Amino acid sequence: MIIFPQAKVNLGLNVLFKREDGYHELDTCMVPIPFTDVLEILPSDTFEFKQTGLVIEGDSEKNLCVKAFRLMQAEYACPPAYIHLRKIIPMGAGLGGGSADAAYVLKGLRDLFSLPCSDPKLEELAAQLGSDCPFFIANKPQIAKGRGEILSSCEVDLKGYYIKLINPGIHVGTAEAYAGIEFSMENKEVQTMVEGPIAHWKKDLKNDFERTVFKNHPVLKEIKDQLYSEGAIYASMSGSGSTMFGIFQDEPALSFMNYSNYLEIIRKF
Repeated sequence: MIIFPQAKVNLGLNVLFKREDGYHELDTCMVPIPFTDVLEILPSDTFEFKQTGLVIEGDSEKNLCVKAFRLMQAEYACPPAYIHLRKIIPMGAGLGGGSADAAYVLKGLRDLFSLPCSDPKLEELAAQLGSDCPFFIANKPQIAKGRGEILSSCEVDLKGYYIKLINPGIHVGTAEAYAGIEFSMENKEVQTMVEGPIAHWKKDLKNDFERTVFKNHPVLKEIKDQLYSEGAIYASMSGSGSTMFGIFQDEPALSFMNYSNYLEIIRKF
């Protein structure tokens, strides 16, 4: 079995308040995009995890793919499997690549071994692995609230549009992104905005992390301005960064080809 975990971007991201459990209450729309990792999952006599592509540092037992397998093993006595992750989506980039990989391992193991696990149950298990993980079970545009795990459907259709992703190789930690965050109780509800005309997104759809992160990394603001100057209908930082993206009516050109440390890709929805 070969499957392709998709990255996501956030359309709007309101940070509403800090909860008593230490997490922050969020309001955002997550949308899968045509940019993927590659997962191969096969039956095996013993469990084996292999990772190629972008290097993921640290103990493999801490990798979310391995944690996903261990979870299915504990819940359903899942048979051993060979899992090969080809990592293409950059880590710590606000694109949810690690969360997607974990969710797709859950889905892949269920399908490969015909495990009696519904999509709602998979979402429940995915929430144990990370706040973004449940989103990738249905893998369609959804409103995410709570700490990101409370999902509901929304009507967002970007078919025919182009998305341009630019990641300048800057790592933005979660603690850095939340430092100095200004809560946005006055921001408009994200679902109302994303289900309205895309021409209004530039004015009304905000990512609250930009205030903090742009101060520390001004180049991200410069990239956002560049995307608009190239004709983007909407441009934003995804999640807590540092990937910037622009949505275009017509296919844009590459603009940062001379920056060897930049990831720049263009895809059509």
